[in-house]
Amino acid sequence: MKALVGTWRVADKPQSPLRIRFSLTAAGTVLVEEWLRGDKPHSLTIYHRDGGSLMAVHYCPQGNQPRLLAKPTNGSKTIEWRFLDAADLDPASESYLVALGFDFGQPGQLRRTETYRAVTGDEPSELVLVRDSAPTP
Repeated sequence: MKALVGTWRVADKPQSPLRIRFSLTAAGTVLVEEWLRGDKPHSLTIYHRDGGSLMAVHYCPQGNQPRLLAKPTNGSKTIEWRFLDAADLDPASESYLVALGFDFGQPGQLRRTETYRAVTGDEPSELVLVRDSAPTP
């Protein structure tokens, strides 16, 4: 996942202000995914190991913080995380992240999928990302 470091944009919307920046911290042991709308932070996801597991903690604009656990992939070019638990969550009034996936199958692209759960049901979405040619802010 360290190869993700840098700034990415939505492949089919180069004019969109959305950028996703990946950076390393904690001596390279933690990957930070920061969503930016122009120069304004939107959300944050932190990826780190926990023993033999790979965790993701999502800091949502709604104020909840779901934790997700990666499923074993057996050498696949995908990583999938599933909901484990969450802090500060009111599922009766907030949607929250329950599934997250990265597909590294296409060179130069990252297919990022996510599913939010709301009272009305699950809401899946997908973004195909490419590296941004603009300088990193």
